[in-house]
Amino acid sequence: MTLKEEWDNVIKKLSEKFSPGEEISLEGVLFLIGVQELSLGIKKFSKSEKQDLMHVAICTILEPFGYYKKEGTDDQGWPQFQSLKKLPPLRKGEQSRILKEGIILYFKEKS
Repeated sequence: MTLKEEWDNVIKKLSEKFSPGEEISLEGVLFLIGVQELSLGIKKFSKSEKQDLMHVAICTILEPFGYYKKEGTDDQGWPQFQSLKKLPPLRKGEQSRILKEGIILYFKEKS
């Protein structure tokens, strides 16, 4: 299966579950992963917390590629990561590809 086909499958499943009638965006998927990794249940998040959730998601999905390592959680339950190596300079399409690959891997491991 190609990356596009796998990505389309992830988007289809998430869209059906979380935004019926609309296709969920890459940013929406990252937000959902961040919420899942935070594991604090349903709550309203501030703008700053939403940005932090996106960061948690990015660290989580890039961890298998050796860019980050989860070190535990802080006193408020937020996952903490150590940066192991810097991402190389990537063009927009390359950034999207690595994020999609990480998201696909994340959902394969979670299912």
